[in-house]
Amino acid sequence: MDEQTDAMREHVRSALPGAGAHGFDHTCRVVHLCELLGAREGADMRVLIPAALFHDIARPLEEATGVPHEEEGARMAESFLRSIRYPADCIPGIVHAIRAHRYSGSIAPETQEARILSDADNLDAMGAIGIARTFLQAGERGALPAEGLRGGIPDATGHIRGKLLHLKARMYTESARRIAERRHAFLTTFLEVLDGEVHDRS
Repeated sequence: MDEQTDAMREHVRSALPGAGAHGFDHTCRVVHLCELLGAREGADMRVLIPAALFHDIARPLEEATGVPHEEEGARMAESFLRSIRYPADCIPGIVHAIRAHRYSGSIAPETQEARILSDADNLDAMGAIGIARTFLQAGERGALPAEGLRGGIPDATGHIRGKLLHLKARMYTESARRIAERRHAFLTTFLEVLDGEVHDRS
C-alpha cells in the first residue's frame, strides 16, 4: 500500500466508529469487494479504492445533522485528496462515485467505478453480513424510541424484506450479480427459517 492510500485509510478510520452497521469495518469490507470486482471488471483502481474508502466518511455527520452523507462525503474526500496532492485527473471520478453510491440516492452511477462501488456497498448489505448489519442497525435504532422505531426482530425483518431482497436486481456488473445470487439465496433461507421459528406452535 502506498503512502497516499495509507493516509486516506487513517483519515477515514479516525472519522468513523470502529464497528457498527456503518462503521470502519463496513468500509474495509466494501474496499475488499471493490478490489475483487474492480480486478474482474477492469476498473481504474486509482478512482475506485479512494471512493470506497471515503464513501461513508460522513455517516456520523448525517446522523448528527441530517446532511446527506453522500454529498458531504464527496466534499470531504475532494478536500482531503487535494490536500495530499492526489492526481487531479482522478478526483472528479472519485467524487462522482461517492455521490452516486447511495441506494436511495437520486444520482445514477455513470462510470464503471461508480457502478462497482454501488455494487460493493449493496453486496455488503446481503447474505450473512447483511443480516448481521441489519440486526446491529435495529439495535441502534431501538435505543431511539422517540423516533417511533420498533427495533428488534420486526424492524430487522422488515428492513430485509423492504430493501435487502431487492438488491440482487440492482447489481450493475456481472461479477457482482454472481455474488449477489448466493447472498440473496441465504437471505431468503434465513427469513424462511426465522418465520418458521417465530410461528412455531409445536
